[in-house]
Amino acid sequence: MSVVDDPGLDDAAFMTRYRDLFEHSPWVIERALRRRPFADVHRGLMQVVYDASPQDQVALIRAHPELAGKATLDRTLTAASAAEQASAGLDRLDEDQFKRFHALNQAYRHRFGFPFVICVRLHDTAGILATLEQRLDASRNAEIATAIAEIGKIVHLRLEALP
Repeated sequence: MSVVDDPGLDDAAFMTRYRDLFEHSPWVIERALRRRPFADVHRGLMQVVYDASPQDQVALIRAHPELAGKATLDRTLTAASAAEQASAGLDRLDEDQFKRFHALNQAYRHRFGFPFVICVRLHDTAGILATLEQRLDASRNAEIATAIAEIGKIVHLRLEALP
């Protein structure tokens, strides 16, 4: 499903409606304002991300929380992230699963310099762990591209869930 830009939304309303689609990254929506109207909001917003500098793309990736990480334990995730992680069972890990996530998250962050990003709503816990393990073998550039693609999936699902 594509969401068509509502020409009746002024810039402030557009910001309010879409600001939480990208995790702690309102700059995407701010930059999108200059490109309106969009035939397809998701495609338009993602084009802003694709056109961003490599530094901004990495900052967008870094704005995402680690899966089953400190923010999950501290309950400081955004409402969207908390619901998404819960949908994949990441808020109910047993001790062994939690230790495995922690070790793999650390290895991933050490290798790439940013957290592992995956659209958790499309996977279960076992699938997420397997993908995390597999992606540790990728190059940094490949992981940046994959993380951006996964962010696109996350944003698409969040956009579809808007009233």
